[in-house]
Amino acid sequence: MKQVIFKETGLPEDVLVLEEAEIPKPKPSEVLIRVTARNINPSDVMFIRGMYGITPKLPSSAGFEAVGIVDQSDEKGTVAKGSKVIFTAIGTWKEYVCAPAQTVIPVPDQMPDEVACQAFINPMTAFGMLESSGLKEGDWVLITAGASAYGKLVIQMAKSKGIKVACTVRRDEQKGSLEKLGADLVINTEKEKLQKVIMEKTGDGVSVVFDAVGGVLGAKALASLKNNGKLMAFGALSLDNMPVNSGLMIFKNLKIEGFWLTTWIESLNNEERQKAFKTVLGYLMKQDVKVDVAGTYALEEFKEALEAYQKPGRNGKIILK
Repeated sequence: MKQVIFKETGLPEDVLVLEEAEIPKPKPSEVLIRVTARNINPSDVMFIRGMYGITPKLPSSAGFEAVGIVDQSDEKGTVAKGSKVIFTAIGTWKEYVCAPAQTVIPVPDQMPDEVACQAFINPMTAFGMLESSGLKEGDWVLITAGASAYGKLVIQMAKSKGIKVACTVRRDEQKGSLEKLGADLVINTEKEKLQKVIMEKTGDGVSVVFDAVGGVLGAKALASLKNNGKLMAFGALSLDNMPVNSGLMIFKNLKIEGFWLTTWIESLNNEERQKAFKTVLGYLMKQDVKVDVAGTYALEEFKEALEAYQKPGRNGKIILK
């Protein structure tokens, strides 16, 4: 089988290579999946660079999320051969992957691979953060990196709950598409002062911030919170730590907490977990929530895919099929 691996951490374009390998043999509790599509996420790139919360065991394949067809069932027949499933694993940029049968999620055959392969990490993170945020109808949430795939999903899910959405972008041309999705306020932080605009438009600030960026923008988002507000940090796209104003935290009684999808899912019981998956897949199947695709590439075209992924102003996910 073909697989994309790295033997040392570094920039993806420098360390990733395509090679041939034996098809893995599943354990009795695992299924063997023929991978049909995977998308490129920021976490994938950070993992390759050795900057993610999970340390790669080298050599390692890249990617955490994919869709595929079960080629060999587990010994209990938990998931039938031929089933279409979405799953997470460390290293999905290969043609075959073994995964515990209990962790894969069957999806309808009619769900396109381009949608199914991005149906887990971003949609579940958006759903989980909204569920954990305490936001109610009429509250304001601020989303940094609003034009990201995650940002677009949160906008749509929040609007379905009657939550008001503000988000940041870095290009004026990104504003229109986010407003069409339901964003109430879109702020170009390259031209506008975030805190000033937030206070003018919301009155006293936002209740919650979902921050994917960190660094200086994260600090400005923190300052945009109302009294007793909360910043939920789940990414560090700037690669810089957030400078925290202690006085602001004290006198406005603000909170900062982290959110990691894996930890949140592990906190749910089986019934809650299944309900969350069913809700998110229902959104995607009924197209109540839409996901965008900017380009599709074969696995062996991973270098071209990475170039497309890094292109400024990209509007949608890059898919490896």
